[in-house]
Amino acid sequence: MRQKYGSPVFKTVLISLGFLIIFFIATPLVSMVATTSPDILFKTLFDKEVTSSIFLTLTASFISTLCAFFSGIPLAYVLARYDFPGKKIVEGIVDIPVIIPHSAAGIALLTVWGRRSLFGNITGVSIMGTEAAICIGMFFVSVSFFVNSVKNGFKLVDYRYEKIALTLGATPFKAFFTIALPLVKKSIISGSVMMWARGISEFGAVIVLAYHPMVAPILIYDRYESFGLKYAKPVAVLLIIICLLIFISTRIFEDFKRNKS
Repeated sequence: MRQKYGSPVFKTVLISLGFLIIFFIATPLVSMVATTSPDILFKTLFDKEVTSSIFLTLTASFISTLCAFFSGIPLAYVLARYDFPGKKIVEGIVDIPVIIPHSAAGIALLTVWGRRSLFGNITGVSIMGTEAAICIGMFFVSVSFFVNSVKNGFKLVDYRYEKIALTLGATPFKAFFTIALPLVKKSIISGSVMMWARGISEFGAVIVLAYHPMVAPILIYDRYESFGLKYAKPVAVLLIIICLLIFISTRIFEDFKRNKS
């Protein structure tokens, strides 16, 4: 519920302090867009290497987010509903990808998924330099956002609703799918957006596992290192504009659904 009443001074102070963060975030982004020639940006839009790189980035991040549905939601439910020995250790493991440097995360993943790694020695298959490696890197660094968001959602749902369903003859699976899951829909959506966004921006872990095919952050870095700011900036601007349009559309859709309900 929005606050309709209150001190004008209090409101002005809050808005002024909040605006500092908006100014800090928006200024470099606006500056980058404003100093990029529209002609160069238009040419970049039809550069096959750029479009395929951005498409790969969006798709790989979406796939990694989709994979989190099948294991992240059950894990979030267990962490929210049950107490068990070592629970704090499990929660700490879930949070580790947020804390450690992502280049270190990439090296850690390399020891499992690399050519001479545990997975490679057992199967004889190497995923290095593949789309699968990109998805694995994105999943590792971003799944914490999804699990924690959904876990907090389950914690806010009163377990008595599920208990009532159980006493009326529903199985635990039916109570989960018909009672608990629908009530955390907003948390699932929020966590999915956060995870997807984090995957799009990932650089450190992915570059260790798969320099090629290039996702957008690596392409930006590669062009900056090879040709300088002039050639890297249009790609960065294009990616920012696409992400901004997607996130604005997501917010509008959420508001529409909320008002409709």
